[in-house]
Amino acid sequence: MKHLLNLLAAIALLVWGTHLVRTGILRVFGANLRHVLSRSAGNRFTAALSGLGVTALVQSSTATSLIVSSFVGQGLIALPLALAVMLGADIGTSLMAVVFSFDLSWLSPLLIFTGVVLFISRQTTNVGRFGRILIGLGLMLLALRLVTDSTAVLTSNAAVKALLGTLSSDLLLEITVGAVLAVVSYSSLAIVLLTATLAASGVIPLDVALGLVLGANLGSGLLAVLTTARSTIEVRQVPLGNFLFKLLGVAAAVPFVGLWLRHVRPFLGEAATTVVLFHLMFNVLVGLVFITSTQVVARWVEKLLPRPVKGGAAGGRPHHLDPTALSTPSLAISCAAREALHQADVVESMLIGMLEVMRHNDLRLAEDLRKMDDTVDELYSAIKYYLTKISREALGEEESRRWTDIISFTINMEQIGDIIERVLIDIEDKKIKPGRNFSEAGMAEICELHQRLLDNLRLGMSVFLNGNVRDAKKLLEEKARFRDLERAYATTHLGRLSDRTMQSMETSSLHIDLISDLKRINSHICSIAYPILDSAGALVPNRLRQSAFSDSISR
Repeated sequence: MKHLLNLLAAIALLVWGTHLVRTGILRVFGANLRHVLSRSAGNRFTAALSGLGVTALVQSSTATSLIVSSFVGQGLIALPLALAVMLGADIGTSLMAVVFSFDLSWLSPLLIFTGVVLFISRQTTNVGRFGRILIGLGLMLLALRLVTDSTAVLTSNAAVKALLGTLSSDLLLEITVGAVLAVVSYSSLAIVLLTATLAASGVIPLDVALGLVLGANLGSGLLAVLTTARSTIEVRQVPLGNFLFKLLGVAAAVPFVGLWLRHVRPFLGEAATTVVLFHLMFNVLVGLVFITSTQVVARWVEKLLPRPVKGGAAGGRPHHLDPTALSTPSLAISCAAREALHQADVVESMLIGMLEVMRHNDLRLAEDLRKMDDTVDELYSAIKYYLTKISREALGEEESRRWTDIISFTINMEQIGDIIERVLIDIEDKKIKPGRNFSEAGMAEICELHQRLLDNLRLGMSVFLNGNVRDAKKLLEEKARFRDLERAYATTHLGRLSDRTMQSMETSSLHIDLISDLKRINSHICSIAYPILDSAGALVPNRLRQSAFSDSISR
């Protein structure tokens, strides 16, 4: 029993080490990996090479699948090219299995020691995260040696031999077991390495090991399908296409396993080498055979998972909050930023519609716009919840600052939506229902303020997207100009009241409140500039004190 527990602990350590390496690399190099994948997807061959390189680094075709799936969901990569990336990704993970099959146990203590020193001394920096990667690599090598030691003891047990011997009679059972193990462990690489170690120790026959390897390949494809099961159709298409590649590849390879053992096995030497090279050869052949068929498989996938026709009813739902991107913090931050711009688009529609309600007394439009505020609130909640699921410790300094900027931006958009909703209610109660109208001069002033507000909102969205310091300064300058206009127009309105202008007297309360609310909206828009200027060191430390002093002088 003790030896069995030792073996299970060694297997768990191998899986955990793989997880540490995968998450560590995604945290340190996540943004760069995204750029490599997106820029290399010009044609199917460069796409496959980029998938090979990224997966060899990440040590997980599943992680690559999730990244590429999110790209397809955002419309950054076409589905056929994404499938080509996945063919290269499978070759990349099989290459890493070959590397780890060599006896590198002497490196384990050095990697673990160095990794722990780096991680403890500088946890929140990329140096500390790189130390986490070294710890993972060291644990993987240590685990492989522990698996070898544990299996050597178990091999002498007759009951264990009899139990494992039952697998040798059914290739389908072996494939099923390998697939289940890959799904449970969340790593086909770990299962292939474990299988190679067990075969080298004589615990399982070589033909059983090859069946388990085929199953592990199938399981890695199934794992990505299960992981993205609740995502959008576009995101789910890539894992399904990759699973079809693996399913067809395994079906084609099954009849040739015996021939491969008879004719190729004698030239490969040790059992462990035979297992990992079989794994590599399987993925290389699948890649070569299907690289020219990605368009065909993409059409199959689109028939199995057709994209829904996008209607107006779904316009308020989150479009870009891909849950599969959460394992890559830099990618998740980009998803949240895109969703924040979607929220701002809804606010812009509300702002444009508000003027139409005032001009044409459109009660139906006013009701529709108020419902849009519910959409803004829902998007704010969705973005906030999504951001809370991103590990803050996995974010670099710039990404952490971007995380804060997104939260600030969405809060401002949500508050603007609330103000517009209240303005619409006031317009209905104080203008439309009583049958009142603004004076011609008053309406012209409101239209000018509204146009400035719309221009500032669009500038604010640009500042949020690009972080341009010059545009941020321009936006902040608009705050002072808008405040001056609001004061000037309040004064001219009082002048019209002194002249006893009937329309101005009837709408006086609404007019004063409206231009004040427009100024409040503009203040929220201009707040977008503060984080950008603060990061660039362009904010004067005593800005608030100077602003208060200027206000007191102007009074």
